[in-house]
Parts: sequence; C-alpha cells; structure tokens
Amino acid sequence: MIYSLKGIVQELNPTSMVIDVQGVGYYVGVSLQTSEKLLLGKETFLNIQQIIREDAHLLFGFNTILEKEMFNLLISVNGVGPVSAIIMLSSLNLEEISTAILSNNSLLLQKVKGIGTKTAERVIVDLRDKVQKFKDSDENISTFANNKIKEESLSALEVLGIPKKMSEKIADRILKQNPDFSVEQLVKQILKNI
Repeated sequence: MIYSLKGIVQELNPTSMVIDVQGVGYYVGVSLQTSEKLLLGKETFLNIQQIIREDAHLLFGFNTILEKEMFNLLISVNGVGPVSAIIMLSSLNLEEISTAILSNNSLLLQKVKGIGTKTAERVIVDLRDKVQKFKDSDENISTFANNKIKEESLSALEVLGIPKKMSEKIADRILKQNPDFSVEQLVKQILKNI
C-alpha cells in the first residue's frame, strides 16, 4: 500500500499530476486545493490514498492529512466514488463541506457536479458525527485567512491593471513561504516579483 510520495512534480494539471520519485513517475489524482500548492519542477510531499480495483490501481494525493481523511470519509458514503470526492474537495474547502454536513445544507453539496439530492442527503446522514474536527481545525482557519488576504491582494492588483492570472501564481508562492503576510505586504511582494 502506497501511503505517501516525495518527489519532483513532473507534470501538473488542475486535477492530476505526475510525481517523479527517483526516476519512477506516479500518476496521481489531486483536488484543485492540492494542485494550487504544487509547483512544476519542485520537490513536494503528498499524502497518498491508493484505491485498488479489478481494472486499475488508482492513486490520489493530498497536501494535508486532513484533506485525505475527508476524502476517505466521502468515499465511504454509498454513491460517492473517488472522482466525485475529488470534485467535491475541488469545489468546496474542508470547512465548507463539514459546515454543510453539520447544518443539513444539502443544497450546497448539490452544487458540486455529480452530486444529486439523494447523494447529498446520504453524505449528511452518514458523516454528520464524523466531521466536527474539520470545522474546528486551525489549518482551515489559516487557509481561509490566507485565501481572503490573497483575494483582496489580487483585487487590488487588478485595479492597478495587473491581470489576476499573472499575480495569482506569485501570490501562492509568497504565501507558502510567508503565511502571516498582510494584504499590503503581499501586494508589495507581488509587485517586486512581477
């Protein structure tokens, strides 16, 4: 069973990547949340969930152990496969998923592509007692704060005429190294790196 992989990001797509581990390339499915934190050609560490089927051996990678735990909870629900779980983790962050489950908000879960009314209700019933820790995690709070600071910074830069696509990758790289930056500090650093 493959539990984790550490290697160089060889290929990177929004929902998949290839990680080169000492000359062996592993194709790994990832959520947008994990994909955004990866840099092509750079070393990374991924928590891996291996799923073995009759016709395939699938690998799914996660930036945090919490995201992997949520993935495993989601695929434990009848009707939610690994691809649906990755789509859900790409569409909503961990806190949004856990809040939707704890507050019986099936409409939010139904906004995820491929999740219908029955599946959303099944997710809520099956996982209600298991998701409390995701709601209170410090990791989610800091990620949420980082996202808010990043969005405000990118909006400020757009006003200055700098395209969002150009500044977003730089913002991610800077926030990875300096998660405590304020909006002002982030904007200054992005401008220096353009």
